[in-house]
This record gives sequence, structure tokens and C-alpha cells, in this order.
Amino acid sequence: MLRDPRLEARAETIGSQLRCLVCQNESIEESQAPLAHDLRQVVRERVVAGDTDQQVIDWVVARYGTFVRLRPPLMASTVLLYATPLLGLLIGGIAAWWGRRRAVSGAGPAPLTAGEQAKLRELTGKI
Repeated sequence: MLRDPRLEARAETIGSQLRCLVCQNESIEESQAPLAHDLRQVVRERVVAGDTDQQVIDWVVARYGTFVRLRPPLMASTVLLYATPLLGLLIGGIAAWWGRRRAVSGAGPAPLTAGEQAKLRELTGKI
């Protein structure tokens, strides 16, 4: 922890935007992994050195890739990541509409012909 509460708050804000590379579903501020501890320390060192929030994040991303960000920026490589929920809703909506349309338009199977009824009686043994 840093002695200056403002710098510590900045470091925590930055750390909450960076993914723990071990846990992958927690920020480095939440994680107890040794690597997360090391990254928290690096973030604090860079904040004390006078880097802006964006410079600290850029420094970490340059070393670990965009994956280290909990909320990756919208780029060509992340468009599918952001579009997947919308595509899922769209496909689900179309499937529901199509299924409903087929259920409403179909009045059920056609009635049996006289020949089919006779064959059914013959097979089941009913008069």
C-alpha cells in the first residue's frame, strides 16, 4: 500500500481494470495469486514514478497483451467478443419466431384415409 491515499486509490482503480493472469476472472486487486501481487507492486511503482493511468495500463498491456484488460477495447480482434451476445440474442429470437410460426401454421397431421384406418384396425386387432 502506498502512503499517499490519492496515489493508492489511483493504483487500486488501475489494478481493478487489469485481469489476474492466473485466476483470469478476477482483477489483480482481488486476486491472491503471487503474480497478481507482483503486478500490483509494479502498478504502484509506476504510479509513484508519475505515470498516468493510461501509461500504466499501456505498459502492462505491452508486456502481457490485450487479454490482461478486464474490458478489452473495441478493436478488429475483439469485435466478435462484443458481438457474440447480440448474435446469440438475434439467433435465438429468429429460432423462436420460426418455431412459433411453424407451430401456428401447422394444423396438425392430415386425417387418416379410409385405407389407412382399415390397415390400422387390422394391425391393432380392433374392430
